[in-house]
Amino acid sequence: MPKPTIMPASKKRAPIAPEQLREHVGGACALLKVLANEDRLMLLCHLAAQRRNVGELEALTGIRQPTLSQQLAVLRQESLVETEKEGKYVYYRLASDDAVRVMRTLWNVYCTPNRRA
Repeated sequence: MPKPTIMPASKKRAPIAPEQLREHVGGACALLKVLANEDRLMLLCHLAAQRRNVGELEALTGIRQPTLSQQLAVLRQESLVETEKEGKYVYYRLASDDAVRVMRTLWNVYCTPNRRA
């Protein structure tokens, strides 16, 4: 059985310089550190589906409002979510295509209905 690799053979790229790799690894580590919090990850999962306001996120996640606001502030600071004011409500959504791709990958790996335990 062949050993799995990170990239399929059809998508292999030229080697990356060690200093460039270090720079990218640093960014990946920063992202993974943010994702390593269960509340933040739960919020991102819900925001991957559609934009939500704080009240909706509180009802969906069960995270109490003070903690919810604190975690949303971290996600904003890390540029993973952005806000949009509509009337008296502030809506949150994923801030970039990169954030959408990461959340889609996590969903596919961990949350698909036919996933083996």
